[in-house]
Amino acid sequence: MLDGFVPFPADFAQRYRERGHWRDQSLAQEFAAVFETFGPRTALIDGERRWTYAQLDAASDNLALNLLDLGLQPQDRVVPALPNVAEFVVLYFALQKLGAIPIAALVTHRYAELSQFTRLAQARCVVYPAAVREQGGEFRFAPVIERVQAENPCLQLRLVLGEAGAGEHSLIELIERPATRPVATLRQIGIDPTAPCIFQLSGGTTGIPKLIPRTNNDYAYNSKIAAEVAGVESDSVLLLVLPIAHNLPLACPGIQGFLFKGATVVLHANTRPAEMFALIARHRVTHLKVVPALLIRLINDPAITGFDLTSVQQIQSGGQRMQPEVRIRTRQLFANAFVQENFGMSEGLLMFVRKGDPEEVLLETCGRPVCADDEVRLIDDDGAEVPEGEVGELACRGPYTLRGYYGVPEYNARQFTPDGFYRSGDLMRRHPSGNYVVEGRKKDLINRGGEKISAEEVENLILMHPAVQNVACVPMPDAAMGEKMCAFVILKAGAALTLPELVAFLQTHEIARFKLPERLEVLADFPVSTFGKVSKKALGEQIAAQLAVEGR
Repeated sequence: MLDGFVPFPADFAQRYRERGHWRDQSLAQEFAAVFETFGPRTALIDGERRWTYAQLDAASDNLALNLLDLGLQPQDRVVPALPNVAEFVVLYFALQKLGAIPIAALVTHRYAELSQFTRLAQARCVVYPAAVREQGGEFRFAPVIERVQAENPCLQLRLVLGEAGAGEHSLIELIERPATRPVATLRQIGIDPTAPCIFQLSGGTTGIPKLIPRTNNDYAYNSKIAAEVAGVESDSVLLLVLPIAHNLPLACPGIQGFLFKGATVVLHANTRPAEMFALIARHRVTHLKVVPALLIRLINDPAITGFDLTSVQQIQSGGQRMQPEVRIRTRQLFANAFVQENFGMSEGLLMFVRKGDPEEVLLETCGRPVCADDEVRLIDDDGAEVPEGEVGELACRGPYTLRGYYGVPEYNARQFTPDGFYRSGDLMRRHPSGNYVVEGRKKDLINRGGEKISAEEVENLILMHPAVQNVACVPMPDAAMGEKMCAFVILKAGAALTLPELVAFLQTHEIARFKLPERLEVLADFPVSTFGKVSKKALGEQIAAQLAVEGR
């Protein structure tokens, strides 16, 4: 086992085996059966390129063997920072066949994150595109990766998607160049199914993400059970525009879950609504994965009426709570789609609403755990369970929830209870139906003179205003009160709104005055984190800087 990895306790591991959750196979073994069963079917579509299951299997075999020739070994850590392209999927399965461990970096990560991932995981290889477009021009990765390599002697291999320069190997050439070793070489590699198969990234609101070890056993089960609850069938088609390495698009059910079913995944590298609508119509897409901010953009884009979207059966939304108004409008525009709210975390636990749930449950809750052996507690600051119906911090453990972040024992001592429950920082209450309602984050609070305001509570009300398309409430510094609330809003086309108008609207809902926003800022769009969520950290920094300029 890797130093710094926290395994599941032996008694829990045995329980999960006995109950059929863990099959004690590596992901490579799990997908060997998948590739054989569905060989001629289409696995991936990337632009005009199509990959069958057999082609994906052969390409990842070849890449794995060539990486072995370059010196990559089982349990070596690899940092792939790639966009939504088929080469990522080929690389992912090649690493699984080698027993190497990818770190779920994103193409939007830069020096701070890539250097930290490399240092903490002692990564031996990094994979990146030659360049990507970004606001203000083009970003080229090589100079950054050279700095990371110079500071980390462990980093020996640099693979580039594009033309290789000095010190680089071409990823495409390694995929296409015939290997010198027989495929049987890969079958002889022993991979411990209880060991990590990937390091996912924590979605914390501050600092650089921590590494989440997901094991072969738990990650395979994670995707299979998610695919069942998400209604994935062999003829399903997933359009994937969210960052490919993140947990939701990769495994909840994501690429893994859809491939387990013999289905098809359509990859696309941006979230422009018109391009997404065209792909849905062209490929008869049945499943979409979105975050609420993206879904709001889709349903408010005028182009939506110009495409046939009747193939869409399920829209899975995660990352943030979806407001009832968004769900209702989505139903009107995607007439055949079930809008499946889900709550999930890269650390493990998944909650989905289900088809057939009462309307109240669908509109108000984020669902319930996907596995009967998911254990959930709602606890107070002292770790005691709160009374039924009251708000508490979600704590959980189960067959696919981590037992510790990688390499940070002191942090783990704070984030896990003595009996192994992960403290998520999410505030929830249990609905009478047995589903759960998200009430915000422990840190998503405005502390106005000692009165703590839930930003999400006020956001829900503001979103009901007819002029508002989207909203994010954040604390702004105040000399007298410590913090006051600033409401950032995106307005609907042609709409206008002033702070007095917004306050008057909120007062009709008879909320306490201390909950009323004391500043309104109108934006064309929100800054987002690397995970596609609205970045309240960036908004908070923006308003603090603005107040400083104003001398407040």
